Amino acid sequence: MPRTNEQLEQAAAEAEAWLDRVVPDELGPPEGIADFRRVAAAMTHLGEAENKLRDMVAAARANGYSWGCISLVVGVSKQAARERFGTTGR
Repeated sequence: MPRTNEQLEQAAAEAEAWLDRVVPDELGPPEGIADFRRVAAAMTHLGEAENKLRDMVAAARANGYSWGCISLVVGVSKQAARERFGTTGR
């Protein structure tokens, strides 16, 4: 099951804080730290994308789209879409 947005944002913040404290030699060459910072940034973007996806699914539901239609776009079963995004509407 995917992590919650809050967990993703917290993990990214913790990774950034750790990177601020780490001694460069612990991660090897300087590009090692840059790689980890890119991973932390990707986690932040993942949380933002998940929020946007939830908003768009809510909008689709508000406009009358079924869980079946949404599930086709998201690439999961109708039940999985309903469980992941909520049970409002039809």
